[in-house]
Amino acid sequence: MSGFATLAMINLDASDPAGLARFYAGVLGWEVLHAQDEYAMIGDGSTSIGFGQVPGYQGPGWPAESAPKRYHLDFYVDDLDKGEEQALALGATKPAEQPQPDRWRVLLDPSGQPFDICLKS
Repeated sequence: MSGFATLAMINLDASDPAGLARFYAGVLGWEVLHAQDEYAMIGDGSTSIGFGQVPGYQGPGWPAESAPKRYHLDFYVDDLDKGEEQALALGATKPAEQPQPDRWRVLLDPSGQPFDICLKS
């Protein structure tokens, strides 16, 4: 199927755009391209993720979501334990409930938004 558009970038709601930009730049090894209180952006030269400030924003948490989950990101890692350790060092937290910890791990970014690290194979 042929589409009519190409993805320009992804923008995510945040309470602290610059903080989330630093966090995800560390996770992905990308550069922080722009950082202000109300908006920040990271990129790798071909893909960008923006973070826009939404007053009062709170992540949904996990697994008991106090607010509807709007998105979650999945990242491939070569080693789950090492990836988890590195994400935690950057400011992620790990909820106790893990559905399949031998295949993927659910972590929470500094805003409380869930994301997964997954084995490539």
